[in-house]
Amino acid sequence: MQCARDELQDITQSAGMTQIKDSQCKDNFDFSMYLHKPRGTLARTIYNKQLSDTYMAKFDKSQWYNCDLSRIPPPLAAKFIQLDHDKDTMKFIEQSEEKSNWIFLQIWHVIVRCVLSWFMTQTSINGWLRRGSMFVVSSSQFLKLLKSDGDWHRDTIIDLGAGDGGVTAHIAPFFSKVYATEVSNTMRNLLRSRGYNVLEVETWDMDGKYDMIACLNLLDRCNTPLQLLKQIRQALNPDGLLFLALVLPFSAYVEIGSENHKPEELLPIVGKTFEEQIASVVKDVFQPSGFSVESWSRVPYLCEGDLRQSYYWLDDAVFILRVSDENISN
Repeated sequence: MQCARDELQDITQSAGMTQIKDSQCKDNFDFSMYLHKPRGTLARTIYNKQLSDTYMAKFDKSQWYNCDLSRIPPPLAAKFIQLDHDKDTMKFIEQSEEKSNWIFLQIWHVIVRCVLSWFMTQTSINGWLRRGSMFVVSSSQFLKLLKSDGDWHRDTIIDLGAGDGGVTAHIAPFFSKVYATEVSNTMRNLLRSRGYNVLEVETWDMDGKYDMIACLNLLDRCNTPLQLLKQIRQALNPDGLLFLALVLPFSAYVEIGSENHKPEELLPIVGKTFEEQIASVVKDVFQPSGFSVESWSRVPYLCEGDLRQSYYWLDDAVFILRVSDENISN
């Protein structure tokens, strides 16, 4: 399912990620057992969640990974790696479904978020509550993007804007030393608790060279994304790789460091569809920044849910990039 994008992506413009409406569910299963709608606010919320969860249980999740390659330039289309919802993806979904059904925990989260939002960012609140974990790719999907059969290991990786480290955990086993950056202090503490070396956001690129840099769903949350790509290029070892994920259609939103939440640097991404923007981000952003595409794919950017829906998702493009001098802009 493909939806319009707000701050994250949301059909109803209220939840931040893909949220299911009754009208999307009515043709997919029998509603006879749900005809009597409860009147109380909490009861209606639980009722609507039951509808959306029933719909998502029958939803064809292979659609998350499909891309119309006929609309992609042939040289780029040839580098597409077809992925699917593997056991780790389904495990994350099942855990999200279980957690969202803990009604009193979800009510507690709502109350705390209302109070803390006066003086904390949403990211820090999520870290404090241990909620809102994300999922991008599993370990096996990561290896497929690298075109490896499993015998792949490098020395160092740094995950920029690593959040609570849940996404990092799927790729960390392939590296001897794992570094991370994160603006939120609560998230930094969670990263340290996982055993990752947390570096300062302002100076991470001065601490050495890396075999891989992960920049997962950060460019659209960064105040100066073009400058960040320049830093990444300089911080990679000569044979290093950039593992990058970007939500498409593209929509920038800066949580910290911008009064109007708009970035200082705008990425020149054009096109309306996922496929059009894939071609644009490679031609207009990656190549001028000094990167070439090794492989890429389409995956769901999954997030734990709440009282209204068990989990949410966005359309994510994931890339393995290598430093290249071709077409680089000065």
